[in-house]
Order: sequence, then C-alpha cells, then structure tokens
Amino acid sequence: MTQVIVLNGGSSSGKSRLARELQGVLPGAWLSLSVDDLVDAMPPALVSGGDGIGFGDAGEVSVGEQFRTLETAWLAGIAAMARAGARVVLDDVFLGGAESQSRVRQQLEGLDVLWVGVRCAPEVAAEREKARGDRTTGMAELQAEVVHEGVHYDLEVDTRVSASLECARAVAARVDS
Repeated sequence: MTQVIVLNGGSSSGKSRLARELQGVLPGAWLSLSVDDLVDAMPPALVSGGDGIGFGDAGEVSVGEQFRTLETAWLAGIAAMARAGARVVLDDVFLGGAESQSRVRQQLEGLDVLWVGVRCAPEVAAEREKARGDRTTGMAELQAEVVHEGVHYDLEVDTRVSASLECARAVAARVDS
C-alpha cells in the first residue's frame, strides 16, 4: 500500500495545487507537507543564508549544513508519521537532482513510496511565479529542469499540459490502496 507520494518539481510548477487535488481524489485521509513548511518553521536567522537556506537576487537557492541537519530530522519525522499509519503527500524541490532524491529515499527506506515528477515549462513556471508575487524572480526558471536531473520517477505529470485535477487523477490511478 502506498504510504508516501513524493512530488518533485521546481518552484511554481504546480506541486502544491496538485497536492491539494490529491487530497480530494485519493481515498482516505492524506497529510500534505511541503519543504516550504520546513523553511517556514526555521528560525529567521537560518532563512538568510549561511548555515541555513538563502535566496539570491537572481532566484538561486543555497543551503548550508544546519539546513541539511534540520531537513534530515524533518524527513525522519515524515517517515515516522508514515510508519505510524499516516499517509503523506510530500511536496519537495530536489535542488540537487539525484543527490536530493537519494537523501529523501534514505529517510523513507522501507516505506512504499510513489515518486512523481511534476514538470512545467520554464517560461510557464516563470509566468506563474510573476503572477504569485511571493517568490524571488528567476527561481522558477532556474529550477524547472535542474530539479529533475538524474531523478527516477514512477510517474511524471506536466501541469502546463494538464489541469491539476487531471494530474491528480493520473497520480491517484498509480496509488496502491
């Protein structure tokens, strides 16, 4: 039985909306957690670069040792919730491509995970980013392709081509109940 669905895609690719749609179409209760939740929970001093996470003027993102430590603990907590019976949709951004997937895979070891690539053309993600107004300009375009490099998926969806609900139904069709 699928315990965790990992959605990986760049900023403004449609992951969060897809996660919400999944909660509506999947049977049972699914928690939706995002790497943004981790960043929001961090002390402000760690959201300004250095050992935490930093956001550059051109949309680049840098992460330090303290961020990695907290990320590892956060992922272990998500895995513990899944092991305790919660079903989880994890909305993430694999800034390091395959290396990031490896870190997540290590923490979710032993769980039934469905790996989903959420794709969106860089120019479309950039337009969404601009419309949102809550992201650093350039982040979506920088992340659109790099987050998928070397990552292996069970399924890929393209939110530029298909509506969020249609993508959610495609993911739900792959979930083992």
